[in-house]
Amino acid sequence: MNKRTEKKMEQPAPFTPGVTKEMVRQHAYEMFRDKLSEHPLTLEDWILAEKDLVGSMETDTLLK
Repeated sequence: MNKRTEKKMEQPAPFTPGVTKEMVRQHAYEMFRDKLSEHPLTLEDWILAEKDLVGSMETDTLLK
């Protein structure tokens, strides 16, 4: 069985135009605040945070 190892990852540049590193960082810290005390954020965490942020921004735009 393969065991996934989690490595600390510096925050990558966002892929989505108009989204800043600061926006993703804030959203990631809100999403993973319970995890941060035990584990650093991984690349997967940063990507999930950006995807979730963009999804919530699109939903907010549609509701207005």
